[in-house]
Amino acid sequence: MAVADDDTDALTNAHSLEQALLGSILATVPDALIVIDMRARIVSFSAAAQRMFQYAESDVLGENISMLMPSPDREKHDGYIGHYLDTGEKKIIGVGRLTSARRRDGSTFPIELSVGEVQDQGQRLFTGFIRDLTERQQAERRVADLQAELAHAGRVTAMGTLASALAHELNQPLTAIANYLEAGRDLLAQDGPVDRDLLGEAMSESAAQALRAGEIIRSLREFIKRGETMRQPEPLRGLLAEGAALAFIGIDSRGIDMDVSVDPALDKVLANRVQLQQVIINLVRNAVEAMQPRPVRILRLFAVPTEEGKAEVIVADSGPGLDPDMSRTLFTPFTTTKPTGMGVGLSISQTIVEGHGGRIWATPSQWGGTAFHFTLDRADEP
Repeated sequence: MAVADDDTDALTNAHSLEQALLGSILATVPDALIVIDMRARIVSFSAAAQRMFQYAESDVLGENISMLMPSPDREKHDGYIGHYLDTGEKKIIGVGRLTSARRRDGSTFPIELSVGEVQDQGQRLFTGFIRDLTERQQAERRVADLQAELAHAGRVTAMGTLASALAHELNQPLTAIANYLEAGRDLLAQDGPVDRDLLGEAMSESAAQALRAGEIIRSLREFIKRGETMRQPEPLRGLLAEGAALAFIGIDSRGIDMDVSVDPALDKVLANRVQLQQVIINLVRNAVEAMQPRPVRILRLFAVPTEEGKAEVIVADSGPGLDPDMSRTLFTPFTTTKPTGMGVGLSISQTIVEGHGGRIWATPSQWGGTAFHFTLDRADEP
């Protein structure tokens, strides 16, 4: 009997040690851990989760996990769980994915979410490990900005070299044109009959040299056009979601009702991921800044197929809309209504979209603001 009691005490001590060890791990691990039941109610909320979401554990226990989500996941999450319980079809369980979360103050931030499933005394539970990507994406953004600055410096150097070479190439035909025209002028200024043959030869040579100068410009333009954007198949929803998450870094996103939706018929597009995300960042940031003084702030990113077999992306807001005069010069470089803006964001976006074989334009949005549209080539068969 004493032996049995000793065994029981040993098991109890071992279990207590395991619980203490688990508690220590959960208290120090940097990733947030949240456990929910089959009805999406929070049953465990780690210390890291409390720091990340700005809630105490007592504030969230028993509450629906959707309170930590922005729209549209907030409204759809219970449906996701119900679909899984009914069909057994796993969408995100066992797969890490990038998405957004919502803090207590209403601000959103990018996260990496990994979901698991466990059985505890006949009860099915779901575990979620959450990593805040704000710092990582800020670092990536800084690296991308540095790369862009280096690329810009390279382009400036290349443009300097190109301008020098162009000036050298054009100098000869322009000098020849000037000489032939001066000779023609001198012929006309002479007394007596004009040597029409000689004058005609001077004019013909001037025209030939002008055509040569035009050919130099034309060949340069064709050379530049051949530098097409390197593209590869990219999932469209991921591009939109990640681009929006990057755009929200460092800006006040509280009170913004955001939704990202992609037509089920669309999957992948041919795109340069970094360049296309820059377009999304520019458009989303413009929308957020335009909506700052508005009481209702609605932001929608969605994509639909076009009749031409392309993908059309729309970024729409509930801001004040576009001034009719401004809409005519919207994509002109150095045109802006912002007191501190340079007016190159939309021009750069247009260059990127056209480099992808698409076009970009703006219309009034159904929420009273502006909707920017742009098209991309699909990587799947329409």
